Amino acid sequence: MLKKFLSIALLSVLKLSASDKLLLQEKCKKEDATACYKIALPLISGENAKAQDILEEGMSYMRKACILGENKGCDAMGDRYFNDKNYGIAKKYLTGSCNRGIKSACEAVGTIYRDGLDTKADDVKSREFYEKACTLKSGDACYNVAIIYRGGFGVEKSRVKEKEFYKKGCNSGLKAGCDRFKELDNEDKGIETGIWATIKQWFR
Repeated sequence: MLKKFLSIALLSVLKLSASDKLLLQEKCKKEDATACYKIALPLISGENAKAQDILEEGMSYMRKACILGENKGCDAMGDRYFNDKNYGIAKKYLTGSCNRGIKSACEAVGTIYRDGLDTKADDVKSREFYEKACTLKSGDACYNVAIIYRGGFGVEKSRVKEKEFYKKGCNSGLKAGCDRFKELDNEDKGIETGIWATIKQWFR
């Protein structure tokens, strides 16, 4: 469900020449946040991410990039920690990314609170982050909010709200949202749907 929010274009740059790396290292030492980020990215991506020593080196540079104000570095930290299931640390970075409008980060924090991943489960906070992701056009997040209203998890059950968020999911391109909204809307209009409606058609 969670989609990576680092661009494919950035992740495709998996290697730096020795001279380029040395130049970037010098800039990074002088607190050039972008240089630190450029060194870090290939070290935490692709096959490099499978080598613990390389990954740790990359994360140290990425952490410095984040501290120096490179937002993409903070985004990458959250993404990396989430994928490594270090949810407590990931939440800190992902919350910042969500506040900057990264929809998959909002969705990830919603999931952390929903499932109680390294934190106390909190239906209210889960809904808040899912709703923000929904506003940013995450169809999956909209669907999750609909389920929250269907089950009354931290809110009063509301068929109206449930339908509203299925429709938002549909408008964001999620087919399951379209299907579920249509099913509920037909029920509200007294239109039979599903397998029994199909069987009845055969005998008319």
